[in-house]
Amino acid sequence: MERLSGLDASFLYLESPNNHMHVAATMTFDPSTVEGGYSFDKVRDLVQRRLHLIPQFTRRLARVPFDLAHPVWVEDPDFDIDYHLRRIAVPAPGSYHELADLAGDIASRPLDRSRPLWEIYLVEGLENGHIGTIAKMHHSTIDGVSGANLMVYLFDLEPNPSEEPEAPEREAEHVPSDAELLAYAMRSRLKRRASMFSIVPKAAQAAVNVVRNRRSSDTVNPPAPLTAPRTPWNGAITPHRKVAYSIASLSDVKDIKNAFGTTVNDVVLAMVGGGLRRYLERKGELPEKSLVATVPVSVRPPDGEEDTGGGANKVSAMFTSLATDIADPVERLHAIHEVTKGAKEEHNAVGADMLQSLTEFAAPRLFGLAMRFYSGMKLANRGPVIHNLVISNVPGPPFPLYFAGAKLVSLFPMGPVFEGAGLNITVISYMDDIDIGLMVARESIPDVWDMAADIEESLAELKKAADAATSAAKA
Repeated sequence: MERLSGLDASFLYLESPNNHMHVAATMTFDPSTVEGGYSFDKVRDLVQRRLHLIPQFTRRLARVPFDLAHPVWVEDPDFDIDYHLRRIAVPAPGSYHELADLAGDIASRPLDRSRPLWEIYLVEGLENGHIGTIAKMHHSTIDGVSGANLMVYLFDLEPNPSEEPEAPEREAEHVPSDAELLAYAMRSRLKRRASMFSIVPKAAQAAVNVVRNRRSSDTVNPPAPLTAPRTPWNGAITPHRKVAYSIASLSDVKDIKNAFGTTVNDVVLAMVGGGLRRYLERKGELPEKSLVATVPVSVRPPDGEEDTGGGANKVSAMFTSLATDIADPVERLHAIHEVTKGAKEEHNAVGADMLQSLTEFAAPRLFGLAMRFYSGMKLANRGPVIHNLVISNVPGPPFPLYFAGAKLVSLFPMGPVFEGAGLNITVISYMDDIDIGLMVARESIPDVWDMAADIEESLAELKKAADAATSAAKA
């Protein structure tokens, strides 16, 4: 039995019939590298053999009676791999568009909380003879970095690795009774009450640090939440999702970064900001004020340092401007570079673990009821806009990976959309590419592929400016 951290549990409480809290990914593979040819059974056998390496795949939630404490994870005594690993086919011609339609449909349905919170769909019939996967896992189970780390257990560095050691037999785990869960809840509440005395002064000091930082810092202050302008996708959402993909050149992004002295993350934000400006301008709905993005920040310790904190999610967040009020792409990039420096300073002033600490005191029943009321009453259509979208940038492997012998060709991550902000753009690097997944509230952005094309045009505009700047510097 393992207790969920407050942050992990918060993703459960945030969920409503319209507000799905799973993360997803679409991947495509070239099966020509599979020894003896691809088959679904080979994939199933590989996943079955490696279940012991991935505890997230075989554990399910156990809810504490009366929601007196956060839920706990227990081993599922009735685990059935064939429920979680499914085989489907994509309609002809099997392009990224048809694959994205399937992904949007799969993302529109919540996960069954009585089972381990994941599903993987093997997709056959893609163009060029490729196969695909559409995977989704609940955010209470993984964040962006830990999701990327799962590839270590499912993927290989070569198509035909040496024989794996035989997996140990799964040991049956005692499923706690309601009485045991209530006893656990009482102990947990006593510990929580004791720790509250340390978190209150810590939160107060964080607030003082933010005020002091905004008054004294030479950097540009980041935008505050609840100050974002309204766009077509900032409002109440339905359960329906739509997906689009884009692929950018990692070398192009690095060329832009080097030409203008910024960071890769700055270029990604500027690329997205420019694309959203194009999209909104074409529709005649570009706000005078810049869009505001929430950017998740990993707070995992550096490699080599022990991670002593519990929970699957080790993430905080910062708010930043996308400078969509600036027409010139280079000026926009420099503006984003300055505001992200201020956002990082403010994030450090708050403290990397503040979000984890505060969520430990979330009241499960109250939190869940509040979210359902907010969603059911469509309150996101009224009042201030918290933020316009979420943009997440996760570093991926610079070398090829193989899944059951098939070479990974593309990897498109897809984060959840939230009530009031029906757009999530998630980015991951893989080999020489940056793969971009757009997850949207279907009714708010029906033409999401146009938005993906606008982001590609924005990158091309920045690359042209970078090439000109580099040529001028050499002259």
